[in-house]
Amino acid sequence: MSDLTGELIDGRYQLIRQLANGGMASIYEAIDTRLDRKVAVKIMHPHLAQDEQFVERFIREAKAAASLTHPNIVAVQDQGWNQNGTPAVFLVMELIEGHTLREYLNERGKLSIDDGIKFLSPVLSALAAAHKIGIVHRDIKPENILISKEGRIKIADFGLAKGPLLGGTMTAESSVILGSVSYLSPEQVQRGIADARSDVYSIGITAFEMFTGNKPFEGDAPIQVAYMHVNNRVPKISSVLDNAPKALDELIYRATSANPDERPRDAGAFFEELSALNPKKNQLSLELDIPIAPMRPKKEPKSLHKRVREITAAIPVPKAQETTAQVEKRKKISKRVKRNRFVALGLAVALGIFGWYALIGPGSRVVVPSTVGATQDEVRAALDPLGLTFVVTEKRFSEEIGAERVIESSPEGGGRIDQGGIVDLVISKGPERYAIPQLAGLTPKAATNLVKKLPLSLQPNIEEFNLTVPKGYVIGSVPNSGEKVKRGTAITIRISKGIEQIAIASYVGKSADQALNELTEAGFMVSSIYGFSELRLAGEVISQKPEGGKSVNKGAEIELVVSKGSQFAYIPNVFSIEESLAIQSLKDLELKVVVKKIGKKAIKKVTSVSPKVGTKVKRGSTVTITVG
Repeated sequence: MSDLTGELIDGRYQLIRQLANGGMASIYEAIDTRLDRKVAVKIMHPHLAQDEQFVERFIREAKAAASLTHPNIVAVQDQGWNQNGTPAVFLVMELIEGHTLREYLNERGKLSIDDGIKFLSPVLSALAAAHKIGIVHRDIKPENILISKEGRIKIADFGLAKGPLLGGTMTAESSVILGSVSYLSPEQVQRGIADARSDVYSIGITAFEMFTGNKPFEGDAPIQVAYMHVNNRVPKISSVLDNAPKALDELIYRATSANPDERPRDAGAFFEELSALNPKKNQLSLELDIPIAPMRPKKEPKSLHKRVREITAAIPVPKAQETTAQVEKRKKISKRVKRNRFVALGLAVALGIFGWYALIGPGSRVVVPSTVGATQDEVRAALDPLGLTFVVTEKRFSEEIGAERVIESSPEGGGRIDQGGIVDLVISKGPERYAIPQLAGLTPKAATNLVKKLPLSLQPNIEEFNLTVPKGYVIGSVPNSGEKVKRGTAITIRISKGIEQIAIASYVGKSADQALNELTEAGFMVSSIYGFSELRLAGEVISQKPEGGKSVNKGAEIELVVSKGSQFAYIPNVFSIEESLAIQSLKDLELKVVVKKIGKKAIKKVTSVSPKVGTKVKRGSTVTITVG
């Protein structure tokens, strides 16, 4: 595609320079002349603009991203056809000035555990918002994770996204071609089927690469890498990193399981488990995702005048020479000062003797020291030297003084007592608290009688549905059992209404992704099995148990039978293709392959196929190819 720099698109977007050029579209930095702001404009290549499927996919990307509002998703602002000048299908997005996670990894190799979690958290938060409304990205990889200059992390390119807002499911072939095979889940490679758990797999592979610096599988050809993802288990990051936290290691290992049921059910569940590894940090903060270190202010040099003042102040000033008269006067003053000092010393001694006798001497009463807040051992250590003892006369609750410490004394601190006297102490029992008893499993009457034994305020019972506690029995209380509360605290007993009954809808003929998302959100356990169908497209529900319209227990298991498409396949044209690629192409269609070899060429290519190309056969049938 020729460079369109300088073009005015749709009479509004002035293209400034080309930022990137891919197989499907080119991205330009542009100026929105109407709002006078920088934007990114994605323009589809002209030869693809003639293909209705590609145009539909391009518009789907706009709808996917426009339906999402999240600080970590690249915002789509406009979409349309350029009517003036060069014909073009375009998409307008916010301009993210910065770099991709791929560039970040190329520069740093790998990330520390803390930095890796900082990257993962906003990505999972954004994907959780998409999964919540049924949108699956299907192309998560480091190239589609952007980091702005301000440190904000953004997910881009919802071009492979699908969901109820976006229309039908793409084929397995288009997924492999358009997606990045190193990050595709096994079910995408095998069946072209993807749900929220497929995104979880892709972000798990991305996390593996972030923490270790390498992808889990490498190969000379994309089909080899895809084969490894289907047949090999992704290793734990602890097999590469010695310092990998066990909880994080297990979380990423489960996220990259070949079995979708073993992964977190969606990005929201993945995000919650990741956040639980470091609960003190608020992962939903809308601050920058990667803090930028502030510039250090420069120190200003001291001015010349200030330095001169400092030096001048440090120079000692010589004292003036005393005269004879001044020396005589100083000597007379010194004699008078000495006489006054002797008088003052005598008065001080007399006063000290009198004070000792009156206050602490044999003819006095003892001054009681302050003991409030002290332990009994500390009180004993203070009173023993004074010849005093103490006795605990009372113990009472206190919100201010800790348990086993003095609340008050008699006499109080500063008061007087005869020598050998006894000081009365009031000791704290600590704050008045009562532990809520264990009520779960009791009848309401038994629970009520148990609570009434405590000085608490019993509130009317509340009823609620519960999956485990039988109807009519106590679930628990508010506050919870074991919690210590103040006197008079209101307590409410929670009574079970049994398991909630929910009427389920019929999902036969609908998308399995929609069924999985809606049933899971409604609180059901969903399991899926796959089978061939001549009536249902791949990814649609063939049948379900229980059937739609019935009322079942919330949390019950719903079994979906999902279509793998037709049980028939058409023999593809593999003539002149290398032996290994031809075999893999036929196996991808679930066909068995028998190879007949002729000739002595090192690289053998297909010369004959039986049954003939285009023949309709059942999956699992045997195809014989001759190579030479």
